[in-house]
Order: sequence, then C-alpha cells, then structure tokens
Amino acid sequence: MSLQLMMLALGLMLIFEGIGPLCFPKKWRQYLAEISAQNQSVLRRLGGSLVTAGLVLLIIFS
Repeated sequence: MSLQLMMLALGLMLIFEGIGPLCFPKKWRQYLAEISAQNQSVLRRLGGSLVTAGLVLLIIFS
C-alpha cells in the first residue's frame, strides 16, 4: 500500500468523521454524552466490532 493511498484513506475518514459535528453539533454533543455514559464492556464490544468490520473491508477490497 502506498503512502499516497494511505493519506487518501485518512483524509476520507476525517471527512466522514467531521460531517456529524459540522452539520449537527447539538445532536453530536448529545450522542457523545450518551456514548460516554455507556458501560465499558459495551464500548469495548462496539470498538471491537468496528475494527473487525474495517479489517473485513480491507481484506475484501485489497
């Protein structure tokens, strides 16, 4: 994987991550408060699921 491709992927991720707070700052703040109130095991499962989904996508499309 080239550095250029990795930087493009990082840029795309930052764009997607920034859409929520840019367009819906009030709802984004409520969402973050709700997430931070979750049990640690719930957050760990959520993080594991996201990492697994990302790895599957990388394997499929590479």
